[in-house]
Amino acid sequence: PLSFSAAELVRAAPGRLQPYLRLMRLHQPAGTWLLYLPCSWSIGLAAEPGCLPDWRTLSLFGVGAVLMRGAGCTVNDMWDRDYDKQVARTASRPLAAGDISTFQSFVFLGGQLSLALCVLLCLNYYSIVLGAASLSLVITYPLMKRITYWPQLVLGLTFNWGALLGWSAIRGSCEWSVCLPLYLAGVMWTLVYDTIYAHQDKRDDIIIGVKSTALQFKEDTKQWLSGFSLAMLLSLCVVGVNCNQTFPYYSAVAAIGAHLAHQIYTLDIDKPEDCWKKFVSNRTVGVLLFIGIVLGNL
Repeated sequence: PLSFSAAELVRAAPGRLQPYLRLMRLHQPAGTWLLYLPCSWSIGLAAEPGCLPDWRTLSLFGVGAVLMRGAGCTVNDMWDRDYDKQVARTASRPLAAGDISTFQSFVFLGGQLSLALCVLLCLNYYSIVLGAASLSLVITYPLMKRITYWPQLVLGLTFNWGALLGWSAIRGSCEWSVCLPLYLAGVMWTLVYDTIYAHQDKRDDIIIGVKSTALQFKEDTKQWLSGFSLAMLLSLCVVGVNCNQTFPYYSAVAAIGAHLAHQIYTLDIDKPEDCWKKFVSNRTVGVLLFIGIVLGNL
């Protein structure tokens, strides 16, 4: 039977190309969605009342999300290749498995960043500078798990940069009363889904000495996730008030609250397969908010 999943497309690619596609996680698109959706929120909020978001900007950011997520994964695997060999879930990654060399991955990283720069240069000058400022976070994030139990916070700061960049791409600069609470909401959201993600590897992480919020929170994880979710919802309400959003937007925020509550309540932090399922379901959270923003604007 025909299948159009990302994993099937990667498997159908030429053999020599597959390790590079897996290095940029093209076969696991959930992370790309989680990077792209904050961009789409910001672009949607920046649209004029009664108007749909600009589809060209949405498309441009979609391409940028694929490239920058791929670049981030490449940097991560270059830093972590020795760690990845010791973790069952990551031992088959191309660098850890020896499918490609560090030099080849470095050249591939340069290609991804060059293409991402081409996308960035399509934006206004303010956005070019703002987008370039995120590169330091992309490069240093993989080191954080060696230094702090809060690498998920640094990932949140990195992954939600689009909440600032999307608005500036449309308006020419940031409206901080909207962009900052939107950015904060995204960071809180990342702390939720990536803490859940980190619980998959906690046993291996203890052995190899890698830190995460999953190890920091332990059995108190659900209380922390509830706090992050509440902070996210409050921040989204501030966003709505500051840009005069309407009923559909607040309905979407309420639906997100219900989704997060169910996600946290039913989460089993000791079952990696359940953690993965809950992690992936966060795409629904981002899509719900985007739909609420679009309908609210209309």
